[in-house]
This record gives sequence, structure tokens and C-alpha cells, in this order.
Amino acid sequence: MVRDDLCITVPSFFRCPISLDVMKSPVSLCTGVTYDRSSIQRWLDNGNNTCPATMQVLQTRDFVPNRTLQRLIQIWSDSVTLRVDSPESPTSTQSESVLSKDQILVAISELQTHCANRFDSLAKIARFAQDSEENLDFLVRTECFVPALVGFLDNVNDGVEFLEQVVTALDLVVSKMEDCEGLKNLILKRQGGGEKQSVDSLLLLLQQGSHVIKIASARVLKSLAVDAESKLLLAEKDGLLSELLNLITPEKDPDLMENCLSCLVSLSTPRRSKMKLVRLGAVKVFSNLLSTPSLSVSVTEKVLKLVETVSSTKEGRSEICEDSACVSAIVNKVLKVSSVATEHAVTTLWSVCYLFRDQKAQEAVTKANGLTKILLLMQSNCSPQVRQMSSDLLKIFRVNSKSCLSSYDTKTTHIMPF
Repeated sequence: MVRDDLCITVPSFFRCPISLDVMKSPVSLCTGVTYDRSSIQRWLDNGNNTCPATMQVLQTRDFVPNRTLQRLIQIWSDSVTLRVDSPESPTSTQSESVLSKDQILVAISELQTHCANRFDSLAKIARFAQDSEENLDFLVRTECFVPALVGFLDNVNDGVEFLEQVVTALDLVVSKMEDCEGLKNLILKRQGGGEKQSVDSLLLLLQQGSHVIKIASARVLKSLAVDAESKLLLAEKDGLLSELLNLITPEKDPDLMENCLSCLVSLSTPRRSKMKLVRLGAVKVFSNLLSTPSLSVSVTEKVLKLVETVSSTKEGRSEICEDSACVSAIVNKVLKVSSVATEHAVTTLWSVCYLFRDQKAQEAVTKANGLTKILLLMQSNCSPQVRQMSSDLLKIFRVNSKSCLSSYDTKTTHIMPF
């Protein structure tokens, strides 16, 4: 399998400490040392009662298959076979990553077997992943890699610096995963009646991590929200929604705000999540954001989407209607942002003013010159759905406020809504 001219080096972790050959069936003793099954079996059959590598007396002669290491050896073996069958020229190898796939497999092995080297191994893996899309694909295909990362993420006591390395690598890999269902099960599934601590680690990084790590943590959390169950589990985690809300205040970095908003949008669809957001004062946070000048289009769209989401609950509508500044800010986003923003804004106004006929909301829309904007919107190339909601809003104001509409005759004489 190995050709001298390719200078292929066998990773030391793949060699049996007894035979020094690549292990075919790696098994681990109670001491934690892994051997090839045939070699350690012969050692034990000869009457030995110690671990060959450490010379510790064995508390039990049983051993367990090391499936993770076996898969790594198989991946490495396949890659070697491919290079033997199709050797690359020196020119092509120069363009490869500084770290080879063999070195990365060794680093992944170190994650499993060498506690002291875990930080350096993760740093190597992160550099490898950042080097190319091909490298990311390789890591995604390495079945044992993501479970190994999640295993470290599940230990919140490893410290912020180490957890930052874990989330950096995990964020890179998640971006290439087509299906995050498996990741969701690894991180959120409770085993043996106990609660996994992975979300605690992600929350810790949202609170104490660097700027870049907070963004990565928000992206990983969003990737876990794949169904109603996972969204509820995350939203009900003490402190998670409140921390995300803390990170979307106007003085925060736009990239951080946008990723945290995306996470909130994903988590907010279940009714219980909406209710919790309202209780945490989300409407006030959204109102402050919408009142901030020079807000980016994408951030504005996401904030309006969240406002629309909470407006589907009685408590959320009540909070919106009690905050005239919030209604005014929504009205101001009806035009000149984007078609997406317009739809979210009009849907919210339609909900509070037309569907639920809130008098305070209607008055706030009137004071914010909302009727003029709605009339102008109907003259634009808006979607049929937006046009219908705008028409419904105008009917409400025509019925409830004749004096209001008469005042608009002087401002918008070129528009004939009825």
C-alpha cells in the first residue's frame, strides 16, 4: 500500500504499540491505551496481567473496540490508496494546504487520546478548515470529527479559551453540513436522564467570548433550530434569549447584531418562544432598533420580521400598541427600505389596526402620517397581499376617522383611494 517515492508517513497513533504495524482492529484496555486486537490478545493469552505500554496492573482484562480510531485509520488508508493510484506532481502538491489530511487525522486522533495537546490540535484543524472548501468537505465527511467536537462542547468546565477553539471549528463545519438534524441530536438530546451541557457552553461564549466567537456561537445555535422541539429547547434555556436580546442593541457591531437577529428569528416561531420574548421586553428592544438612524436593510428586515412575529400574540400586540414610538417606527419603515421590510411592516400594522382594531395603534399610525404612506404604497408596485392589507387599513380609517381622512385630502389630492 505504501510506496517509498511518495514518502508516506504512518501517523504514530495508528500504529500498535506492540507490533508497530497499522492497527486493523484497534481496542482499548482499561488503562486507556489502544492496541491492535490480535497483538494484545496474544499478550494476555501468554499470562500477562499488565498494560504493555504503561506496565500498570490491569483491573480487568476486558477491552473495548475503539471505533473512532478505526474509522480514522480507514479514512487515512483510503486517502493513501488514492494517492498511490493517482500520484500528484510536485507542482500540484505545492498548492495544497500547509497541513496535510494525514496530519489532520493525527490531530483528530489527539483530540481523542492526548488531553494535553487538544488545544493545539483544534487550532491546527481550524487552520486546515479555513484554508479551502475542499478541506471543509473532508472534515464533514470524517464521521467522528463532529461528535468529538460536541463531546468537548458538552464540558463547560474546559474554559472559555478552549471552548472558543471548539466553536470556531464547529461553526466552519456546520456551514458545509447539508443536514443539521444529526448535529441537533448530538447537542440537544438528553441521555440517561441527564441534561447535556453543550448549550451552556454556547451561552457562556455569547456572554464572555470574543466578538468573532459570539458570532460563531449565534450561527451554531441557529443551525440547531431545525424543528419546533429544538426551537423550544433552546428558547427555554435560562438566559439564552435575554443574552441574544442584549447583543442586538444599537451600539453593537452590525455583523454581531445580524447574526443574533437571525438566531432570534429562527427560535421565535413557537408560541411559547414568542411569549417569552415579550416577557423579556423584546418589543422595547425592537422599537429602539427601528428608531435608530442608518440601520442596514438586512437588520431592519429581521427586526420587522420579529415585530410581526410577536404581534401574532395578544401580549405582543398589547406591548406594540402601548408603545406609540414602536408603531411610529414601523410606519416609517413602510416605504423606502425593501419589499421584504414593507411586507413585514404592513402585516404588523394590519394585525394591530385592522384585525384586532386597537384604538391606540390606529391613533399612533395617524400621528405618524401613516395614511399618506399607505396611500402612496397602494400606488406603487407592491405585492397583491400588501395591496389588500393596505386597502383593509384604509377602510378602517375611513370608518373610524372621517376627520382624519378629510385632512389627508389637502395633502394627497393626487391620490384617489376610494
